[in-house]
Amino acid sequence: MKRFKLLLILCAIGLFSASGSAQDIHFSQFYLSPLNLNPALTGVMNCNIRLTANYRNQWASVLGGASFRTYNVSYDQRIPVGRNDFLGIGGTFWGDKAGTSEFATLTGKLSASYSKKMGGYRKKSHYLVVGAEGGIAQRSLNFLALRWGTQHDGSGGFDPNADSFEEGFRPNFLFADMAAGLLWFSTFDENNNLYFGGSFSHLNRANQSFREGEVDDLYSRFTFHAGGEFLLSDRIGLVPGIIAMKQGPSFQLNTGTSLKFLLNGNRRNYQAFQLGLWTRIASKTETGFLSDAVIVSTRFDYNNFSLGFSYDINVSDLNIASNSNGGFEFALVYKICNLNRRGVYCPRF
Repeated sequence: MKRFKLLLILCAIGLFSASGSAQDIHFSQFYLSPLNLNPALTGVMNCNIRLTANYRNQWASVLGGASFRTYNVSYDQRIPVGRNDFLGIGGTFWGDKAGTSEFATLTGKLSASYSKKMGGYRKKSHYLVVGAEGGIAQRSLNFLALRWGTQHDGSGGFDPNADSFEEGFRPNFLFADMAAGLLWFSTFDENNNLYFGGSFSHLNRANQSFREGEVDDLYSRFTFHAGGEFLLSDRIGLVPGIIAMKQGPSFQLNTGTSLKFLLNGNRRNYQAFQLGLWTRIASKTETGFLSDAVIVSTRFDYNNFSLGFSYDINVSDLNIASNSNGGFEFALVYKICNLNRRGVYCPRF
């Protein structure tokens, strides 16, 4: 009975996280969290240094103060190599806490990439990028916050001081994590580009069991993503994007586009505003797929600053409990550029 209760809690965590590829975090504004999307995106930027911060709060309408909260900060840098190539180095730290059981993950990773020019010239060129990352993560669970069968007397009574869980459970553990990725991007000018890439996460498939002596390997995750920027006129453009993730039995697809209004395209005083509409589709726990959320987003770019906000409107069967509320996100990106910027234009992330 005790083991069943623990399994029930962990299954509930899995159900709430189904749209996030099981145990992995996800951001609706995946394009504003590049190092979590693909290690090959490390250093792919039009400047020299990039600082990124993300925050997500999900299911507050259902769980209140026990909502799912995710935060991320990252740093990456582009270093010229020779005349046309680039080396990217970076690091990212993110944390995630879910539900009343305080199921939490803390992760710190270092990443590196190499961008090789495959053709073209500065304003119109093609690059192949390879990347890899490695780091340490910790998972934890507050067993004292769980309810166990031995704490119920069978007639509706509950004694929180009764024996809770069996010996042999570990409340937290550390594990190593590694990933690799590829990226191809083509730039046609400063405001038009196309990219696509993929990554392979959790290469080492670390053990995730909270019970000592048991093995529950983390599923590897395969990610495909693509997008670009395409000006339709001097002031209006489209910024489409797509990400598909497969992790064990779980699958998730995010796709949509933003309408971009170029307020000032001057390179020394760049200003743009975006309005986006996206959708998220995920696999069900048994078979089939469900439409999980519709996502509305905004983004404002001012010189080296980018500020993004998005809101998930829940459209799955859970909307009966959530009143169609899903989660909101904030994203902030700041880039540091040297006066003697050189090299190829890159897609804006």
